[in-house]
Amino acid sequence: MPALPAMPGSRTAFATVMALLERRTGQEVAANRAWRIEAALKTVLREHDLCSIEQLVERLRSAASGPLADAVVDAMLNQETSFFRDAAVLDQVVEAVRAIHAENPDRKVRIWSAGCSMGQEPLSLAMLFAEAERTSGLPGPEILATDVSAGAIARARAGRYSQFEIQRGLPVRRMVAWFEHVDGDWIVQPDLAKRVQFRRHNLVGDVPPIGRFDVVLCRNVLLYFPAKVRAEVFRKLRTGMREGGLLVLGAGETVIGQTDAFRPSPQFRGFYAAEPASIVPITR
Repeated sequence: MPALPAMPGSRTAFATVMALLERRTGQEVAANRAWRIEAALKTVLREHDLCSIEQLVERLRSAASGPLADAVVDAMLNQETSFFRDAAVLDQVVEAVRAIHAENPDRKVRIWSAGCSMGQEPLSLAMLFAEAERTSGLPGPEILATDVSAGAIARARAGRYSQFEIQRGLPVRRMVAWFEHVDGDWIVQPDLAKRVQFRRHNLVGDVPPIGRFDVVLCRNVLLYFPAKVRAEVFRKLRTGMREGGLLVLGAGETVIGQTDAFRPSPQFRGFYAAEPASIVPITR
């Protein structure tokens, strides 16, 4: 990444850090949400003994690709999440995998949780599939979970959650069944942790993970991208999916009017099916 240009003044300092976020992740921050940048960077300023955004920009100018830049980008990313967020959607993912397995009993179903933040979504799915495996014999799928944030992926791999984080959406019976209470935090048990592979991945800058996925969850991520970037991400997601595979978006997101790579699923309400490669050319 080239060195950041000198830009004196508070407004241009904010513009500089927002431009860093866009270059690194493709995400944009609306002008009316610039206040969130200042709030998000308070911890970074304190940890690096800086008094203002202007001082931060000065420091970034000489280290635009180092740990400080990584910390700035991580801080500006919206990592809002919880266990079993929109639980009915996750239940329907289980039913979709059940249907896919019934049609293809000899192969492993693959799931990609894109933009997984600190791991609550894929771990919620792993719990559901572990329970379905015990009660109905449904083979557990392969679950890959990715995020652009190195910090978020490190947290997800550690599988350590505060009392506040663990209580957000996680029923007590699952909390005690799948997590161990250690020094005030809750740590995921090995049997659950091994069901999810966490990896850093940039939806905008990187190619899709190797292989084809049957279900891709990309919830509440695309809404931060401008239309042109969003269309490219849709194309990349389709590239990483099997024909007819299912895309799961957030409640406020849709493919309609934004891409020809997916269409509403006739079988699973609110999900989107990957169009055949003959309709949307797929390249890797």
